[in-house]
Amino acid sequence: MGKLPSPCIDVCKYKRAGHCIACSMTKPQKKAFKQIKVAEQRAGFVQLVMAQQAVMGKFPAWPEVYARKCRKKGVAPPDLPEG
Repeated sequence: MGKLPSPCIDVCKYKRAGHCIACSMTKPQKKAFKQIKVAEQRAGFVQLVMAQQAVMGKFPAWPEVYARKCRKKGVAPPDLPEG
């Protein structure tokens, strides 16, 4: 089984106060995620990003695209919010 992929869905437009319009991560957050090796910490980071999206408003397609990315990596997607 693979590791949980980054919440980034390759849109990468930082137009919301330095946050990506799709995944809501900042550039430093994207860099930090790449350094996380422990599965539980990666899952926690994804939960943080989802909480961030709930506050900022999320890209409607993000949950579906991220779930597909997880399945492609052979990882069960976390409980994702409905689009």
